[in-house]
Amino acid sequence: MPLSLLILVAAIQGLTEFLPVSSSGHLMLIPILTDFAYQGRVIDVAAHVGTLIAVVLYLRSEIIDITAALLNFGRKDKDNAKLGLVLVLGTIPVIIAGYFVNYASWHWLELAQTLAIANLVFACVLWIADKTPIKHHRLEMVSAQTAIIVGIFQVFALIPGASRSGVTMSAARFLGYDRLTAARFSLLLSLPAIAGAGLLKSVDLLKSGDAALGIDAIIVVIFSASLAWIAIYWMMSWLSSSSFTIFIYYRFALGGLVLLALGQGWLPLTIS
Repeated sequence: MPLSLLILVAAIQGLTEFLPVSSSGHLMLIPILTDFAYQGRVIDVAAHVGTLIAVVLYLRSEIIDITAALLNFGRKDKDNAKLGLVLVLGTIPVIIAGYFVNYASWHWLELAQTLAIANLVFACVLWIADKTPIKHHRLEMVSAQTAIIVGIFQVFALIPGASRSGVTMSAARFLGYDRLTAARFSLLLSLPAIAGAGLLKSVDLLKSGDAALGIDAIIVVIFSASLAWIAIYWMMSWLSSSSFTIFIYYRFALGGLVLLALGQGWLPLTIS
């Protein structure tokens, strides 16, 4: 596989996975904007493994604290034990929905029009959500009800162009959480979501007998992990003093360009 394709896939997955701009939507555009064919499931899994490594490294302190609290049944740290249980609750909706979508044949999920409209619609959702007055600043304030609501929003991320990070941050902002808390909660929710998606794809690979892992996959893991780590740090730094506006404008531009390209016949209707 060409090194340029490996780097391109790793760069797109790493840089867009945790930003509210939809990594899946960007990856789906590769085959029609370049001469490259679909990168294959092995490389797809490798790119997700890379981003998982990045977020684990970034959240290592929280992960250790939450794990220790759960193992102690919250006796010494009730706040982190509660947060761990809340994350489980928030993940259940997308696990159930993701299982069915993974084996469904919904043609509309493969349309370029879906990608464009999803970007436009969920950019508007993020824009409106970001105007919600701030009430909460601490992750410990996240309740079971909040987790379920954010988890239900996360189901929309199964639509190409919706953005998992974008919909979960939007939900948290609608519930009154400040931008940094919303982003951090989104990152924590990404752990089981990305791990679950990677597991499903890995199971499919094993069933198909196409699970060979070579230097190509290793390159993608390293590049996607490195770039995802940089993207997370940049995003959290940006949100500490700025709003989601830059991401909203970008998604309006992307959605509009895809619709324009479709209208001019520059893009095929199906993008997979």
